[in-house]
Amino acid sequence: MIKLGITGVCGKMGRRIYELASFDKDFEITLALEKKGTPMIGKELGKLKISSNFDGLFLIDALIDFTVAEAVDITLEYAAKYRKALVLGTTGLSLDQIKKVEEVAQVIPVVFSPNMSIGVNVLFAAVKNIAQSLGPDYGIEIVEAHHKTKKDSPSGTAKKFGQVLADVTKKEIPIHAIRLGDIVGDHTITFCGNSERIEIKHQAHSRDLFALGALRAAKWVAGKPAGLYSMLDVLGVGQV
Repeated sequence: MIKLGITGVCGKMGRRIYELASFDKDFEITLALEKKGTPMIGKELGKLKISSNFDGLFLIDALIDFTVAEAVDITLEYAAKYRKALVLGTTGLSLDQIKKVEEVAQVIPVVFSPNMSIGVNVLFAAVKNIAQSLGPDYGIEIVEAHHKTKKDSPSGTAKKFGQVLADVTKKEIPIHAIRLGDIVGDHTITFCGNSERIEIKHQAHSRDLFALGALRAAKWVAGKPAGLYSMLDVLGVGQV
C-alpha cells in the first residue's frame, strides 16, 4: 500500500484526488496539506487533520501536487529534502521553476506533465504520427478552451501539443485560447490541406480524468529511481 500525500487538498483538484484515493485500496492517505493561513488548517478531513507542515512528508511514499505555480517551490524543496516521489500536475510554471523541477529530479523520481489525462497523452503521440504522415503541405492550428477562471493561457496542454507538432514540422504552431463559463478542458488540433481537413479533438467531461491519471502516476512512480518522467512513461506509449 502506498502512503500518499496531497497538496492543495482543499482545492477543486486536490479534494477530488483525495476522494478518489480514499476508495482505492492501493492508497493510504497519510498527509493532507494546504498553504499557511488557509482557514481549513487544523480541521478534520476523514481521519486526517489538514496541515501546513511540509515536514509531514517523512510519513509518505509519494506526493501529488495540483496547486498553483506560486506554491510549487515549497513542494519541490520538501520533496527533495525527504526524498519522496512526486507527481506534479501544476501548470503555468516559469522557466526557472521548470529548471528547478529538472534539478530536483536528479535526487527523486518526478512525474511532470501538463496534463495527466490518459487520452491526452495518447494523443501527444498520435498527432506526431499524423503530422509526419501528412507532410509540409498541411497547415496546423490548435484551439483550446477552458473555464473563465483558468490562470494560464494558452494551456500547458496546448503548448505541449504545439511543441510536439513544431518538432515535426519545424514551424511555429498557432494556438488560440478561449476562456468561457465552466469548460473543464477542450483541445482541438486541425490539420488542413487544399482539399481536406482532419480534426483531432479531446474533451474533458470532468476533473476526474486528471485525478485518476495522477493516481495512476503515483502508483507507477513510487519506488522508481530518481529521474524526470512523463505520463508517457507511466502509460508506456513511448516518448514524443
